[in-house]
Amino acid sequence: MNFEWNATAEKDDPGEYLIRTTLDNVAEQHCFAKVALIGNYSPRKCGIATFTTDIAEKLAQFEPGVAVHVYALDDADGPLVYGGVHGSIDRESARDLAEAAYRINAHGYDAVWLQHEYGIFGGSDGEMILDFVDRIAAPLILTPHTVLATPSENQRRILARLVARASRIMVMSSHSRDLLAEHYDAPHTLLDIVPHGAPDRPFGRTHRFKQKMGLEDRTILMTFGLLSPGKGIEQVIEALPAIAERCPDVLYRIVGATHPNLLASQGEAYRDQLKALARKRGVSDNISWENRFLDTEELLDQLEACDIYVTPYCNLQQSTSGTLSYAVAMGKAVVSTPYLHARELLANDVGRLVAPDDASSIAQAVIDLLGNPQELLAMQQRAYRKGRETIWPRFAEGAARVIKRAIASKRGTAALDRAPNLAGVFGMSDGTGILQHSIGPVPDRRHGYCLDDNVRALMLMNVAAETSPRECASHTQAYASFVQHAWNEDLGCFRNFMNYDRTWCENSGSEDSNGRALWALGRTVADTRDEALRGWAKRCFCSALPNFSKYVSPRAVAFGILGACAYLKADPDHQASRELVERGAEKLMMLLHATRRPDWVWFEQSLAYDNPRLCQALVEAGPWLDRADMLEAGLSTLRWISRRQMSNTGQFRPIGSESFGKAHDSMPFDQQPLEAQAAIEASRSAFAATVDTTWLHTANAAWNWFFGANDRGVTLADLGSGLCRDGINPRGINQNCGAESILAFHLSYHSMLALRRAQERDSGRAFDEAGHTAQAGRAIAHI
Repeated sequence: MNFEWNATAEKDDPGEYLIRTTLDNVAEQHCFAKVALIGNYSPRKCGIATFTTDIAEKLAQFEPGVAVHVYALDDADGPLVYGGVHGSIDRESARDLAEAAYRINAHGYDAVWLQHEYGIFGGSDGEMILDFVDRIAAPLILTPHTVLATPSENQRRILARLVARASRIMVMSSHSRDLLAEHYDAPHTLLDIVPHGAPDRPFGRTHRFKQKMGLEDRTILMTFGLLSPGKGIEQVIEALPAIAERCPDVLYRIVGATHPNLLASQGEAYRDQLKALARKRGVSDNISWENRFLDTEELLDQLEACDIYVTPYCNLQQSTSGTLSYAVAMGKAVVSTPYLHARELLANDVGRLVAPDDASSIAQAVIDLLGNPQELLAMQQRAYRKGRETIWPRFAEGAARVIKRAIASKRGTAALDRAPNLAGVFGMSDGTGILQHSIGPVPDRRHGYCLDDNVRALMLMNVAAETSPRECASHTQAYASFVQHAWNEDLGCFRNFMNYDRTWCENSGSEDSNGRALWALGRTVADTRDEALRGWAKRCFCSALPNFSKYVSPRAVAFGILGACAYLKADPDHQASRELVERGAEKLMMLLHATRRPDWVWFEQSLAYDNPRLCQALVEAGPWLDRADMLEAGLSTLRWISRRQMSNTGQFRPIGSESFGKAHDSMPFDQQPLEAQAAIEASRSAFAATVDTTWLHTANAAWNWFFGANDRGVTLADLGSGLCRDGINPRGINQNCGAESILAFHLSYHSMLALRRAQERDSGRAFDEAGHTAQAGRAIAHI
């Protein structure tokens, strides 16, 4: 992959690199959007390359508020030299595509605009693009250049996946819009029609350009494009004898090189067949061949010299033709088969539609127009008026509108002067406990309850001081009762899932749910203001503790360590808790040593949920055990995961659930509130251990994520209602408000509040190297 800002460029000429980067940054400060544009690009010779080049050039010319960085798709076997691009990507390399996604994310674009055609990406039907879009964090704008009504199963799968990832979809015809909505589940609210752009040239200069080309004595028909079967050129050649009989000076100009793929496989055999057909029909003198790819300006000059532009395409599903748009905008009479783009653009007698694969229809339409100069002129004038709707300033305006609709515009923050309303929690709760899920803001009873959410709710009640003691006590009783009832004495473990009718779905819950229960009991021992409840929590904690040593899940181990560290705050001499902390921390250290490598400072070969809890457990265990190595391991891994969860603009970007289980990889979606809570609370523990203000910034970024400082600029949490949405997906927000998300928000608030108090209390405290560990232990005990 070739990126112009990479380390090599900086090393080769640091002065030039600095100047260029500075100028780019200054220019971008005046832009409302910075967009990564991906597709084929000039000098590649194809329609999509021309279109992508036009997007970049016309936005720069007519919409300077949009800064466009082009990433050109390239071939390793035949790389091209691109000018004015930000990088090139090997279309056939999965590694190159993944690296490009990483670089694009790091560059902090407001949107990524992808040109899609099945043949321009690697893999079967171009399926390698899917992994690329899965890695993109910025809103994705999709322009599908081919929308098939009857695709293969793989083609349907690919486009449907792209549609599902897109924040906006820009098409160039209403038919494509309707197909995407009906067959690919694209919401109409995400679909924007922006007709293919076209040049703005004066009307009526045909004779001048004929003279320029030495064609002033001829009547010119023209077809332009890469030559290949399916363009219908045979039908025009078949029609020429009848046309030439009525208009002997007619010249059919076939302009364009043979398609590169066809040229590679068959050479010029197809062109030779067409020439043979012309000789057979006796019209060789009525045809001229321009066997080369024209740049845009020369193509426009050639178009200006024609009287009638002909697009006899056989594929009636073709939704876009750039040259058709050009011809109409320049006021040319058009004779065309009724493919999708032609039917829309040539409606209302803007052009003449003829039957496909029917030479006689073509001949009759051309003869009628040439035999009636007034009608020919009137059609040309109608076409020119229609073209004013698609000239480049209008296209750039429409494209900028799509970009504005796609980009995340909010960058929110929230103060800590008001606690979230506990009504959001209590509204999900009843006499049994807190329900798991919701539909929108309304609890969904079908999914019942789970231990995970009820122990989180119990932890919240321990620290929530903003409600009346009576109300708090009532709900605390319900959550504690659920935990108590979840205990399976026979198996020595907690159950997790309960139906709405209070029947258990299982006899034993997962290791993680049991670890989380132990954590909540330890926090209750440390945090509750009710001595009777503290006594109950101690008994439950000690009952669950003996079986904990058999757990192997890293998160269960981490939750258990956090629970035992909390218990030690209330009872520093509790030997069983200290032993649990020691055994568990050693397990995490062994995992870290087994999987750690220079670029992967982590406990597992893949990332999952609640990742910072593993670091937090070591950060809290180290001081209790007087193990500086454990503390440092916790801090180093927390720094590593924090960097992976932070964009280069300082915005929190949690590991998405789509990453779970993927070795040494991470995807940006779906982002969930639980991850923000874990980042905040781990940062709180790290700050207590180090008084390093870096952790305050990390926690603040995760807190602001709830309020719009995220990849989609959406607000998930509401202080007034106390509700929190379930997360962020590629299109925006998940509207449901489940218990896990609501509790993550509330617990995050209280951790942020405690962190602020700790900062105020410890702002004047200084640490030297020798006293660091002992003071850190005291600091953690405080918060």
